[in-house]
Amino acid sequence: MPGRLLSVRIPSLAKLGAPRCAKFMASDTGKKLIQIDVSSDTVCPWCFVGKKNLEKAMEQSKDKFDFEVRWHPFFLNPDAPKEGVRKSDFFKAKFGPVQYERAISRMTEIFRGLGLEYDMSGLTGNTMDSHRLITLAGHQGYDKQNALVDELFLNYFCQGKYIGDKQVLLDAARKVGIEGAEELLEDPTKGVDEVQEELKKYSSGISGVPHFVINNKYQLSGGQPPNVFMRAFEMAAKDGA
Repeated sequence: MPGRLLSVRIPSLAKLGAPRCAKFMASDTGKKLIQIDVSSDTVCPWCFVGKKNLEKAMEQSKDKFDFEVRWHPFFLNPDAPKEGVRKSDFFKAKFGPVQYERAISRMTEIFRGLGLEYDMSGLTGNTMDSHRLITLAGHQGYDKQNALVDELFLNYFCQGKYIGDKQVLLDAARKVGIEGAEELLEDPTKGVDEVQEELKKYSSGISGVPHFVINNKYQLSGGQPPNVFMRAFEMAAKDGA
């Protein structure tokens, strides 16, 4: 999705308010623990790019730190239809054919750089159900939640699947071992309040995604390269030394 492609904020590394992590937490391994809260929408391509770059940074820093990544909702288009509309039709109408083609060309190149094929087939639409499922997954472990987010991104951006489709969501939940997905999705009201609470707590003060908060203190926005994340890890570690 090229929506808000040019409006995602990419500020320099900055502290968020007064320090709230004066004492650094340690993991069971004895390494310093880096906690990362990510505000994201499941139809945001830069969120997938940011996730892949974050994972590269974590892989390169795993000898120094342990990581806990937690995903929170954001709605790029909260009024998007539940039934979905063709991606290409929606974004051509929104941006015009010239800007649309430029955006697709750019994202295709970026995705190939990550070893992925960007696929604009299929539908786009309301993402509430995907966020309800991601929030449920968080209660079953952040590793499972992270795996689900990855699967939904792959479904939407690389496989032409519509993540507003109940069966697509159920298949993704089964693949990564999420329990209770069918019960959740059977009731359109179940989990909505929790999503709204998460939205208010983590995403109400931002205007674009992805948005990363590291150890409740440092923020980064946009699809940052791995070295920027690594610098943030080091700064957070020094604060907790």
